Amino acid sequence: MAIIIGVVAGILLLAIIAIYNRLVRLRNRTDNAWSQVDVQLKRRYDLIPNLVETVKGYASHERETFEAVVQARAAAQEAGTVEQQAEAEDFLTGALRKLFALAEDYPELRASENFRNLQNELSETEDKISVARQIYNDTTLTYNNSVQTVPSNFIAGMFGFEVRAYLEVQDAARSVPEVGF
Repeated sequence: MAIIIGVVAGILLLAIIAIYNRLVRLRNRTDNAWSQVDVQLKRRYDLIPNLVETVKGYASHERETFEAVVQARAAAQEAGTVEQQAEAEDFLTGALRKLFALAEDYPELRASENFRNLQNELSETEDKISVARQIYNDTTLTYNNSVQTVPSNFIAGMFGFEVRAYLEVQDAARSVPEVGF
């Protein structure tokens, strides 16, 4: 009888360890996916000052638009949670749209090789951000499913694994900023 109890307890302990380890791996994958989003967002933030400076050279009197882009970039860089990041990115996307709309009024700017290169880089970065967001959300889905389903939800609750937020964007920001002329 004691052997049977020992075997059952051993199997139960191994099951708990296996579930715990799976939750840790999934949490780490989610963290890694968020890091990939963050890398692409940083690339985007690095491109923005160059873009603003290029446009300033042609449209120096449009101070309000430039300040809005700079403020939006700063807010996005300071966002702490996934929800705050999504909101800040929506605001930044709107500010970039205004910047590109402003550029429409300056044919010399649109013809500038530097501006075109920055447009292309930003467009590529937006594509990479989109892919990174999708990977993050897919990874988060897998993690959240494990945290919320039986039997792993018991282990998740015992060890403090919590559901993660998805990176969602508002309807107005669902499309990539228009960068083509």
